[in-house]
Amino acid sequence: MAVTKIFLNESEIPQQWYNIQADLPVPLPPVIHPGTKEPIGPDDLAPLFPMALIGQEVSQERYIDIPEEVLGVYRLWRPTPLVRARRWEKALDTPAKIYYKQEGVSPPGSHKPNTAVPQAYYNKQEGVKRIITETGAGQWGSALSFACNLFDIECKVYMVRISYDQKPYRRLMMETWGAQCLPSPSRETEAGRRILDADPDSPGSLGIAISEAVEEAVKREDTKYSLGSVLNHVMLHQTVIGLESIKQFEMAGEYPDVVIGCVGGGSNFAGFALPFIRDKLTDGRDTKILAVEPTACPTMTKGLYRYDFGDTACTTPLIKMYTLGHDFVPAPIHAGGLRYHGMSPIVCHLYELGQLDVVAYPQTPVFDAAVSFARAEGFLPAPETAHAIKTAFDEAMRCRESGEAKVIAFNYSGHGHFDMGAYERYFNGDMVDHDFSQEEVDEAMRSVPVLE
Repeated sequence: MAVTKIFLNESEIPQQWYNIQADLPVPLPPVIHPGTKEPIGPDDLAPLFPMALIGQEVSQERYIDIPEEVLGVYRLWRPTPLVRARRWEKALDTPAKIYYKQEGVSPPGSHKPNTAVPQAYYNKQEGVKRIITETGAGQWGSALSFACNLFDIECKVYMVRISYDQKPYRRLMMETWGAQCLPSPSRETEAGRRILDADPDSPGSLGIAISEAVEEAVKREDTKYSLGSVLNHVMLHQTVIGLESIKQFEMAGEYPDVVIGCVGGGSNFAGFALPFIRDKLTDGRDTKILAVEPTACPTMTKGLYRYDFGDTACTTPLIKMYTLGHDFVPAPIHAGGLRYHGMSPIVCHLYELGQLDVVAYPQTPVFDAAVSFARAEGFLPAPETAHAIKTAFDEAMRCRESGEAKVIAFNYSGHGHFDMGAYERYFNGDMVDHDFSQEEVDEAMRSVPVLE
């Protein structure tokens, strides 16, 4: 019988995370202090992060051991299955072999706890009592709430207002695990009040929510800040996805020709793709690596590679990344996790080095592909995940036209069980597609500092 799901044993969960910084042909550009314009040091980050995570942020070690306490929590859902989408292949009438890594099986329903758990663990080890964060679609807030509950840490989440309104059950999930969830912008912080005074109906943005979370974190000695994407240590933790996948492809006797992930801040894409990019860098593999983003927030397809702040209030260090400008407020598309103005420095650097390609789609064809997948495979994807599915769909159609039996792999980063409002709008014909014009790009970039 043909195998559809490829499982690993618990003992085969990776014991180390993979750090691509060790294999980069050109080092990452430094993170810059906005005041001194010099590279930042550990002391600059200490008010926000525990020292263990700061060490991982700058580490050049190729592999970093995963603590046993973290592995113990990972075992609740890891290893996750690698699934051959045979029914979808048949529905698409394609010779391609399509695989997806099913990260939607975690307790919060996405890939996010792969980093939430170690972040909570390292904070607990250093005596932190309280963690504060932001969330877009709510997947990161859910994951950190889950992790903080396990390690007995208080958790507070600023959730982007439009997603707070669109996805009330995400808030309830966070509250079930004991977290406090507030809509952002809020009246709790100076940054939030400033935004609301200027625009009482602001839909919010991840940049605004980050400003609120950082502002509150630095004011309390018992509190640290946690970020669910973008930073190097987050990319590191997520590599359990790709490391497991490589083992599973070995078991299947396959290796992907195309590797796909959606990108908002970059974590699920990086977690899946970085071990495959390692093989490109070290073994000369010719794998096509594809990152996919929404046309409403085209960070890499239309943004510029510049130093910029990670938040709207300009409280973070300056990071070299593709950016649409820290003042950018995206259209209220349903893929809330893909509405960030910037991108992971590692992902951007690899794009600059020619190690990956980027595509962008409006949301209606993304939902077309999601429904096609759901009707064949049964699983209902999150709007973010649906972007990867759309890219896999297009690659499979190219194979149908050419007759090539390529192996296509994508990261199924999370389920869409709390996104039924988006599906309702799709089926009612009420979904609006947004594009970001060059004029809007130019305007958004006016606030970006000029360092070079």
